[in-house]
Amino acid sequence: MAWQFSSNRPIYSQIVDEIELRILNSTYEMGMRLPSVRDLALLAAVNPNTMQRALSELEEMGLVTTQRNTGRTVTTDEAAISRARSAKADLLVETFMAQMK
Repeated sequence: MAWQFSSNRPIYSQIVDEIELRILNSTYEMGMRLPSVRDLALLAAVNPNTMQRALSELEEMGLVTTQRNTGRTVTTDEAAISRARSAKADLLVETFMAQMK
């Protein structure tokens, strides 16, 4: 089933958020090999170039690593995942507080 996207933000950004969430909640565990770009694009019903852009951004964030012959895997760096969890929690609290005002 295709992922649900809204029209108020770029799709690649929403893909980044979705995969990041899956990494942070351990749906994609540390060291786990991710599906190929084409397979993920089919799952999300998006262009492979869009998925490639999202995965590149996740790699820049330090949540995903690329090996030449084995593809992409979730990082095994616990500190990087911990920092991402803290940043996501801070963002959620900030958003909640802004909405409450």
